[in-house]
Amino acid sequence: MEAERLVGVSRRALAQSRGTPDIIAEAWQAQALAQAIGSRLAADGPKELRGEARGLSEIGGRSSGSLDHPAARAGVARAARLSGLAEPRATLTGLGTLLGEVGMALVGVACETDEQGLYWQCMEAIDAADESMDRVHGMLRRLDEQDRERQQDLERGRERDGPYGPYGAVGGPAAGTTAVGRDRAGLRE
Repeated sequence: MEAERLVGVSRRALAQSRGTPDIIAEAWQAQALAQAIGSRLAADGPKELRGEARGLSEIGGRSSGSLDHPAARAGVARAARLSGLAEPRATLTGLGTLLGEVGMALVGVACETDEQGLYWQCMEAIDAADESMDRVHGMLRRLDEQDRERQQDLERGRERDGPYGPYGAVGGPAAGTTAVGRDRAGLRE
């Protein structure tokens, strides 16, 4: 399943969670998904994202084990269905939103529980979600910087080439090689 779609599935599952066990399960799923997306970007993503992506993968791997949930013990992660990552920016934007929602849901669980063990599991998972979100935001900033640099390069090229592009008003490098093109360019044989 494509990464953006998996993020959407996870967001819907978290929104439909009813009670602590469901929220814990979805928090674990989100961290497993962050790990899988980080691994995919580290291996095949844009070069400028690979360092941050490795960090995201490591955080996801460390933190998904901190939540005690039957799915975690069984290793049944939705992220195992990840088949591709078509658009890094959209995937990272969705993943950042998911991690924020997970953090908020875990705050709710931590505030409602009287069980010390669960409280501290939630605190660790909240920290991991925040750290993962920081990595995601770092990658989005890099993509924004890259887009700005490309835009500036395009604008510099337009300024250098003038209003008619690199070949002027004639129409291209070979425009003067045909009789019609030479005539347009004002050239006579």
